[in-house]
Amino acid sequence: MSTRRYFGTDGVRGVYGSEIMNESFAWRLGAAAARFALERGARAGDLVYLGRDTRASGPALELALAGGLASVGLRPTSLGIVPTPAVSLALASTPAALGVVITASHNPAADNGIKFFGPNGIKLTDADEARIEALLPERAGAASPELPVADAAGLYVRRAVGLLPEGALRGWTVVLDTAHGAACATSRAVLEQLGAQLILLGNTPDGTNINAGVGSQHPEAMCAAVQAHGARLGIAHDGDADRCILCDEHGVVLDGDEMLTLLALDALSRDALAQRTLVVTVQSNLGVDAAVAAAGGRVVRTPVGDRYVIERMLAEGAQLGGESSGHVICAEVSSTGDGLVAALKVIAVMRATGRPLSELRRALRKFPQVTAAVTVREKKPLAGLRQLPAEIAAIEAELGAQGRVLVRYSGTEPKLRLLVEGPGDAVVGAALDRLLAATRAELEVI
Repeated sequence: MSTRRYFGTDGVRGVYGSEIMNESFAWRLGAAAARFALERGARAGDLVYLGRDTRASGPALELALAGGLASVGLRPTSLGIVPTPAVSLALASTPAALGVVITASHNPAADNGIKFFGPNGIKLTDADEARIEALLPERAGAASPELPVADAAGLYVRRAVGLLPEGALRGWTVVLDTAHGAACATSRAVLEQLGAQLILLGNTPDGTNINAGVGSQHPEAMCAAVQAHGARLGIAHDGDADRCILCDEHGVVLDGDEMLTLLALDALSRDALAQRTLVVTVQSNLGVDAAVAAAGGRVVRTPVGDRYVIERMLAEGAQLGGESSGHVICAEVSSTGDGLVAALKVIAVMRATGRPLSELRRALRKFPQVTAAVTVREKKPLAGLRQLPAEIAAIEAELGAQGRVLVRYSGTEPKLRLLVEGPGDAVVGAALDRLLAATRAELEVI
């Protein structure tokens, strides 16, 4: 992976008003991205699509970005508040030089972020982002006073509605939690047009409440509402709706691993899984590999980040991939993670089999797994530590082929993430305790 100072696993992200998330830096980033696009064959006057989520800081960052883009000769156009996959779809549908989404995804409202898509609707690579950083101008100019507007939401809704037959959800009660975020209007419109009776949560954005106690990071209210209303399922997005998690009719959560497994097994049963391959990240449970292999398929793993999944899918000729966090990429429909498409694909399996989610989820028998996320003062290189790497090696030797250890820094937050899988709850719990003790001994934990 190319070395980058500002970009993480999903664009540039930080607290609004910080050194890398303010109007001045957004302008510079827009100018650098425009220079990059021109290097790659774009022409003066080419469109750039800008979408955003519901954060209060979004409009100002959008105008600043637009100013930078326009200063180099590109033509920024606002798509307004739309899910991230709607920007990707717009790029795939109408020629443009770049797409930009202003969002911090599942992070709190105080944060914001900026991520870029190429003209094919696919996120830029590490090398592309490193080049943009190299092209950053020293100073910022003036923000755009206003932007022309285009409709990507309507296109996105029409495409999603077409994934299921007309009236497919008549008689279905569905709980929908849109995290007070970008999908408040679009996901509701799609499910209602398909005939669903919706119980809405997290659908009153005010600029400051995105992801606050709702959405895919906080599924408790969704699960309770499913039980209270006798719903078929619950759907919870994150702030920009490029992911979702589900819950079954009993109010039990399904994560991305469970969704991917049931989709892969359904496709394998119809000989419809491209290359008989599912692409996941190192974060996914080992039970995914076992279930897919037993059905005659194979699993390929990548680093954490849905764009690495997409890159590997392209290399493998695969059509299905994603992350345990709920990013699901169905490449025949979308070239990026799409929470609504993922939910509709799962619903299609429910309809085709006549089986509820509580049964379909049994396709995945998870290995016992424990995780932790520790906020640290400084992301010291793990290779330069002594006690933590030694503990990792010792645990890996003890687990052998019956488990694994994954320790990595978050690409978007000041956190160290730890994961242990193994043959039993007691074993993995004790191993995690050892890792946490080693972490606290060598890193300053906040």
